[in-house]
Amino acid sequence: MDVTLAAGSAWTDPACPVARTVDLIGDRWSLLIIRDAMDGATTFTEFHQRLGIARNILTDRLRKLVEHGILDRSAASDGRRHTYRLTEAGQDLFTAVVALRQWGERHAFAPGEPHSVLVDGQGRELPELHPLGQDGTPLSAEASHVRKTA
Repeated sequence: MDVTLAAGSAWTDPACPVARTVDLIGDRWSLLIIRDAMDGATTFTEFHQRLGIARNILTDRLRKLVEHGILDRSAASDGRRHTYRLTEAGQDLFTAVVALRQWGERHAFAPGEPHSVLVDGQGRELPELHPLGQDGTPLSAEASHVRKTA
């Protein structure tokens, strides 16, 4: 996977995995494209119809997601257009998308306000994600810290 940025760009914080991730996929449209790819969208038209995004912005974000190894692009069976599929790295973002969704369910809606629900193959809502320590105990921001590199 190519984890470089465009010419003239620099990493926000070269030693921080969160900053690098945000540099690669942290804008609104990229995350929504990834979300929709996880929900089955594969063509430019599907992404465009689902998101209502300007065509030039969609073209740019799809290109960047392909360049950074988040999506694969291949010729569609009709040969006139392309299809997009999540790479292994793109699929690996599922946990992050679920965490953002669950945060949104708790903090971005008024009590009782309707919203979509993510369910498993049997139609059951996913349990809340919680980081766990090596011994299985729940972790919080207060109970963890970042070890800086030298």
